[in-house]
Amino acid sequence: MTRAAPRRAGRPASACVLLAALALSGCGIADSGPGHAGAPARGASTKTADRTLRITLVAPHGSWTVTRSAPAGAGPQQALDALLAGPTTAERARGITTALPSGRHRVRAVAAPGAVDLYLPWLVPELARTAVNQLVCTAAAAPGVPGGKRPVDVVVRVHESGLTGSPWHVRCDETGAAAPADAPRTNGPAPGSAQRLSAEGRRDKRSNVVESEGLS
Repeated sequence: MTRAAPRRAGRPASACVLLAALALSGCGIADSGPGHAGAPARGASTKTADRTLRITLVAPHGSWTVTRSAPAGAGPQQALDALLAGPTTAERARGITTALPSGRHRVRAVAAPGAVDLYLPWLVPELARTAVNQLVCTAAAAPGVPGGKRPVDVVVRVHESGLTGSPWHVRCDETGAAAPADAPRTNGPAPGSAQRLSAEGRRDKRSNVVESEGLS
């Protein structure tokens, strides 16, 4: 993955931190350890997908996807707004949280053919790897991205606050982690499946998708 060097002085570690985070995430390593991560499902019809927002949150053993009702004409911005709103009270009661910074923040999300541009109010080194995964995978699964690509094929361009130059080009890989857009595809579980290799090499077959209706 290549991009122009950031031009803002005093942040030379930014590139190294994101590259390290993406390298680890691309290998299926998450802050919370191996668990129920997975890329957004690709089997749902476009009509069904347009009626829901698929939001990546965090459970004790990995990333979990929940759904929200999508307003008419919803796109990546509505998906990111829902992500930043965090888990519902019922979801929190069941141990589902978020790794994103607390407080009121706005991430601007702009759809393009086969891609989503994310304009962050933070620098990437200020975020946990899990938080980067949440942002990228929620954007990739958002409705309203022109081109009809699967979530795993949508390129997410990450623009850091205050930095000029080219954005990071990443995608939500088959394990539900942010990875360089040009990284080799993994042989992990297919998107939407409930399988992922555990640290011991066993497959956990519990579903990685939590429907928000089931948590109410």
